[in-house]
Amino acid sequence: MLDNITMLSTFREWFWNERLWFPEGHGWADLEDRDGLTYSKPANLWVTLPIALAFLVIRQIFERTVATPLAAALGVKEKVRVRLEHNPTLESYFNNTAKNPTQSQFESLAKKTGSTERQIQIWFRRRRNQDRPNQLKKFREASWRFTFYLLAFIAGLGALIDKPWLYDMKEMWNGFPMLTLLPSQYWYYMIELGFYISLLFSVASDVKRKDFKEQILHHVATILLISFSWCVNYIRAGTLIMLVHDTADSLLESAKMFNYAGWRKTCNYIFIVFAIIFMITRLVIFPFWIIHCTWVYPVTVYRPFFGYYFFNGLLFILQCLHIFWAALILRMAIKFLPGNNIVEDERSDREESDSEDEEEEEEKEQKAQMKNGPVQNGHSPLNNNHHRKTQ
Repeated sequence: MLDNITMLSTFREWFWNERLWFPEGHGWADLEDRDGLTYSKPANLWVTLPIALAFLVIRQIFERTVATPLAAALGVKEKVRVRLEHNPTLESYFNNTAKNPTQSQFESLAKKTGSTERQIQIWFRRRRNQDRPNQLKKFREASWRFTFYLLAFIAGLGALIDKPWLYDMKEMWNGFPMLTLLPSQYWYYMIELGFYISLLFSVASDVKRKDFKEQILHHVATILLISFSWCVNYIRAGTLIMLVHDTADSLLESAKMFNYAGWRKTCNYIFIVFAIIFMITRLVIFPFWIIHCTWVYPVTVYRPFFGYYFFNGLLFILQCLHIFWAALILRMAIKFLPGNNIVEDERSDREESDSEDEEEEEEKEQKAQMKNGPVQNGHSPLNNNHHRKTQ
């Protein structure tokens, strides 16, 4: 027990070593409050946990009282899905073996259930659709994120509009590390960090997209970046980074909202504006202004130190994610070519639908089975219940 305490104490001393986080000649003593001036402190970050929990509660209230009525007003409609009769054999196979069986597996399942391969294929397609989130859930999530990003951008712009480092980014290092903390910066940081922590808490229940792993990496990198920049008083750089990220995010979420509501033209116009702003802020301003000012300029003032490399490493991770998402945006932009008038989120898991030919063929097969009775191996044929639908 004593050894564990000693190891923990040793690690703590190493982790908070001034030589790691500050340039030569500076340390934690520089961030002690004096003469009525306040500085950022690591202990302040504990307040983000209750803020994150508050966001989770507010989100539930918002989605029920605001997002749901808004969805109805905009005409968000659910796709009608066919209700499947419970089939223990196929359900067990779906949950434990494969959700997308191969051709040979379809043949084996057809023999076991006494159904045709086409019936088995349709059952699996409809079963996969049942696990996909509905339009209302997607709309609620998008509307919640849209509301936060829009308010955060307005608040961030209001907090920075009169600050010199918004116009001359070298000013973010003027007087570092003894940069006084303003109330607007404090709340901007705490609310942004609390929101991203809440997103990490809710990621298991949110709609999972194709870039799920990248989203997790983004949330973790963002939380580390905001936390670290706060602890070592990179607050001027941090506020600029948060503002740049909030600029385009609200437009993306609003485009999703109109897409789920079926307002295709409105969605497309908003998406065009979003794509332009995303490319400018994430692929131009972020790397060539902000990263340049955090990577190139500081070494002209201070000798490089671990915190310098760590901070810029997190920024480079975000930039790699920006490039990844820019590629997805370009793929969606291709849909603006002649003959394409719908823009969908490339990260979404699209719902599979039955073609009219498949429906007609299956109905004929069912009618034939009703006349001939049960088929091979004494098993009853699979009932797909074409005409029983759920909302």
